[in-house]
Amino acid sequence: MQSLVKGHLVMSLLVSAELAFDTGVELAYDPGDPLAIRLTFHLPGDPPVSWIFGRELLLDGITRPSGEGDVRVWPVPGPDEDFMDVCVELRSTEGAAVLRSPAVPLISFLGRTDRVLPMGQEHTIADLDRELEAILGQ
Repeated sequence: MQSLVKGHLVMSLLVSAELAFDTGVELAYDPGDPLAIRLTFHLPGDPPVSWIFGRELLLDGITRPSGEGDVRVWPVPGPDEDFMDVCVELRSTEGAAVLRSPAVPLISFLGRTDRVLPMGQEHTIADLDRELEAILGQ
């Protein structure tokens, strides 16, 4: 059985151009839902907020602007000129939030998900599971 991949990091929640505060973020990848990752962040005094979006969207957003609609991801220069940061914008009818993180921990998390289930093989695994169920159900 494939295992859940979790990552914990601190991201900056951008309130305005002049104001940001750090917040704990959990990333989770469940091979049972092979195309998605869950991002959960914690705001003081509020329940955790979770978003589910494509693993490939996060990967693409590390190197180029990606996504449209309720989740967008794009690279920005980091404080260290040798490393990029990544912004993740989450939009709902209630408002929007922009989180910013160094790219390195996101790349590390995605690398761990790829070791559990390589990108591009998600559909193959799902097809195999369906075929196995059909064989065992007969």
